[in-house]
Amino acid sequence: MDPLVIESCHSTWVFDQERMRFRRILKGLDLGHAHGHATTGWRPYHGLEMTDGSDNFVVVLNPEGTQLLRSWRHLDGACAYCGQQQTMELSLEQVRAAIHG
Repeated sequence: MDPLVIESCHSTWVFDQERMRFRRILKGLDLGHAHGHATTGWRPYHGLEMTDGSDNFVVVLNPEGTQLLRSWRHLDGACAYCGQQQTMELSLEQVRAAIHG
């Protein structure tokens, strides 16, 4: 699998486009263990909408397009969405572990 990875202010979104599923690696949680992150389970999705020139993206959860998740990409440096806070970076190994976990 060659996943599509999108960084938002509070999550790393991992999209398995072949199997039409996604999961999120939640950032900034004090979980009291070495990894310092939590991963959601895989969820199916029916579409991913990204507009050129925009940082917003929409995950379409059902075929009718009535259930949506809206988010935005984190902008390094001066991020207008999270008040310019720097978010935790995940290593490639952490992303791989989340994909296969």
